[in-house]
Amino acid sequence: MADITTVARHDQNATGEQELVFLPRVDICETDAELVLCADLPGVRPEDIDLRFENGKLTLHGKVQPRGEGRALHRQEYQIGDFQRTFQVHDSIDGSRISADCKNGVLTVHLPKAAEFQPRQIKVQGS
Repeated sequence: MADITTVARHDQNATGEQELVFLPRVDICETDAELVLCADLPGVRPEDIDLRFENGKLTLHGKVQPRGEGRALHRQEYQIGDFQRTFQVHDSIDGSRISADCKNGVLTVHLPKAAEFQPRQIKVQGS
């Protein structure tokens, strides 16, 4: 879950209004073939995620839909705000093969390594 007490920030939208923006918590794992980034995006539907790779940066933005519209609000503990985070991506990643999926509020991004950066077995010849 995003930590709303320490990472929430206010950004201005196009009309100059202040909006809450949260940094999602992430895990990043590495294999020989790829990096895998898992980000918690509670309340974000897959169709409300904007994931972009541009100029060596991976930016994810998750739009949170308002809850309880049209109903009387008796208590509100859940703050509404979008999730956004940007990562600098190393040249070893093949940006043309990045893929992602989102299930149960967890975004999983696969960042495959370019072939020249993957380890390879070298056969040793004997004489």
